[in-house]
Amino acid sequence: MENAIRTLRKKEKKKKRTTILCGIISIAVFLCVWQLLCTLKIVSGDVLASPLQVIDAIITKIGDPRPDGNTLIENILSSFKLAMIGFFLALIVGLPLGLLMGWYRPLDKLVKPIFELIRPLPPIAWIPIVIVLLGIGTVAKSFIIFFTTFVPIVINSYTGIRETNQVYINYAKTCGYSNWRIFWTIGIPSAMPLAFAGMVIALGNGWGTLIAAEMLASSSGLGYMIFMGRNYGRIDIIIAGMLVIGLIGLGLTTALSKIENYVLKWRINTK
Repeated sequence: MENAIRTLRKKEKKKKRTTILCGIISIAVFLCVWQLLCTLKIVSGDVLASPLQVIDAIITKIGDPRPDGNTLIENILSSFKLAMIGFFLALIVGLPLGLLMGWYRPLDKLVKPIFELIRPLPPIAWIPIVIVLLGIGTVAKSFIIFFTTFVPIVINSYTGIRETNQVYINYAKTCGYSNWRIFWTIGIPSAMPLAFAGMVIALGNGWGTLIAAEMLASSSGLGYMIFMGRNYGRIDIIIAGMLVIGLIGLGLTTALSKIENYVLKWRINTK
């Protein structure tokens, strides 16, 4: 049995190494093709900056506030802070709401019509209203992120707990468990894998929406940096901002996946 487990772990490690290697190779090929397009002037420098120019812009922007008046670190911290405020507020409100709606039918009937009314509204549509009511400060942008991340968190936690295996619920009832105890011991653990999937979607959506919001109404942040880069014709700044946004988004998603694997060890061990 132990030999079988060791063999399985070796296969998993080999698979991970292969995946990482393929990712590195694909990125390297992409960067080489990109650099060649710019070096050979197949694509105009006014349209696309080369990877070397983008890297130079990133390094320079760390200490140089031009053209938007903020250094790269200041812009990253501004965007990251707003994204986390909105995301965690949505998590605190949306996760319990989705779980309770999925478990208790009366609450579902009461809240679902309102939720279904606001769910189709695109987050960007809220921006003009939010600017009028709350201005362009932290509260306004945090609200936009909250709304963007709130919807997928509620939907996935709701769906996750609704898909709880009825066999487990019936067995718990025969053992004398109360409805509340079944909710805590069976319903919530069953919902967590899908709920975490909703968090990953929410985090990606929230990060992207924040950048759009900053481009429309802000005085700092990565979106604002891209917006000002466009105004000043700095294509290297625009692409640098896009690259940093992508890398941070990848980092956030990876970190959340690590947290998911740690919290849901029981799921991994039963695969």
